[in-house]
Amino acid sequence: MTGIDIRHYDHHQAAELRPLLLEVYREIYADSDDAFDDVDRFAEGLDSWSSRPGWSCVVGYDGDSAVGYAYGAPLPEGARWWGGLLTDVPADVVAETGTRTYAFSELMVRRPWRKTGTGRRLHDALLAARTEERATLLVDQDHPKVKALYESWGWQTLGDLRPRLPNAPLFHAMLLPLLN
Repeated sequence: MTGIDIRHYDHHQAAELRPLLLEVYREIYADSDDAFDDVDRFAEGLDSWSSRPGWSCVVGYDGDSAVGYAYGAPLPEGARWWGGLLTDVPADVVAETGTRTYAFSELMVRRPWRKTGTGRRLHDALLAARTEERATLLVDQDHPKVKALYESWGWQTLGDLRPRLPNAPLFHAMLLPLLN
């Protein structure tokens, strides 16, 4: 959809964006009874991610209405991100320097704008200016269509990962080389 205006934000604007990001999350997960989808748990994670230097966020707008967003941050040196990895991989694959890997943490698109290309536009806009060599994300293994979508965008599965968080599902850990 060409009518979507994408705006970029960083950790300095996180506090002002927080209500909007929570509103969209609450709407998208309104029908979920999964404890991992709890808004308070999400808010805690949002606050942790958005307080990091390097956190970036894009929000798509159709007029004054937010249609979705994506955000993430670089993994710090010695990141806990890989701590729940259940697949054996060489140690150098998960060694973090603080500038090597961008964690693509969230991508949310409100229902009326799904299957319009908005998700891809948000994804690409978030990653376009990244200077890291790669990005990583987690896809719930109960959502094979989401995994297939990311694969169609060039992401590759590294292995299985269960975050060390209460009620965390089993995820596919995925990587995408960044060509910046």
